[in-house]
Amino acid sequence: MEKRLFGNTGISVARLGLGCMGMSDFYGPRNHAESIATIHRALEMGVNFLDTADMYGVGRNEELVGEAIEGRREEVFLATKFGSVRGPNGEFLGVNGRPEYVRRACESSLKRLKVDVIDLYYQHRVDAATPIEDTVGAMAGLVNEGKVRFLGLSEAGPATIRRAFRTHPIAALQTEYSLWTRDPEAEILQVTRELGMAFVPYSPLGRGFLTGQFRTIDDFDKTDWRRNSPRFQGENFQLNLELVKAVESMATAKGCKASQLALAWLLAQGNDIFPIPGTKRVGFVEENAGALAVNLTSEELAKINGAFPLDAAWGQRYPEAAMQAIDR
Repeated sequence: MEKRLFGNTGISVARLGLGCMGMSDFYGPRNHAESIATIHRALEMGVNFLDTADMYGVGRNEELVGEAIEGRREEVFLATKFGSVRGPNGEFLGVNGRPEYVRRACESSLKRLKVDVIDLYYQHRVDAATPIEDTVGAMAGLVNEGKVRFLGLSEAGPATIRRAFRTHPIAALQTEYSLWTRDPEAEILQVTRELGMAFVPYSPLGRGFLTGQFRTIDDFDKTDWRRNSPRFQGENFQLNLELVKAVESMATAKGCKASQLALAWLLAQGNDIFPIPGTKRVGFVEENAGALAVNLTSEELAKINGAFPLDAAWGQRYPEAAMQAIDR
């Protein structure tokens, strides 16, 4: 597994991480044994960058990850997040970045993960009611106490990133980035690179759409969150499917999977980019890792860009209410 220096941390981590969210929430039924096996297989392959959050499964995902890495803590660069608050039944209660909450959330995550320190601690969404300096100041306090090693932000806007960085160095920004979500290319990547941060794309396979395995909305379980996503609904689904067919065609010509081509394109955007494709199946974590062996020429990259230009995807990333919490 190829490793690269992760932003300004001085630590080298796997170019390709593993997003663990879908093992516990949002993407259909859970399979505990298969999820544990998937994490173990990732670690065997050198995929040492694991990503979770306290809101995934209302804490269950952190518990799952904690169970999977017990006795193997030294093998893992462990990232989790706080700030998107959910009630005991999974109801969304808003965003909280108040200093007292930061500390409380971290203590709870440490217990669920069964670790003494979190390698990378993100604010999951920016709290518009709390100055970012106050939130990051509290996060910096956790670094000083040895409970957190490095700090991150998720879906923060350029001005917020700069303000946060003036309070304490920020190691990474996690934001959606893929062939069908190329928004970070407009400004965000310029800011993170200027500050020496790592960029961590979540949903690098377009929530699985770029794999080519979905053909109708009925391919999703009745409980799957993607049924509520604008990009997966009505005419948008079919229009986006046409875009994916172009990726599939190029992947076939290249002798790889559509998912591997999409990830290889993303990796080619810079050595500071560390995608975290999520899966809960061993076969898919192996397939995703194969993207590192796909080398794209400048001509191939240009062809992919032409087939999937900026703003090509149909529909918003999230329903309207959730859109209000990103890029701020």
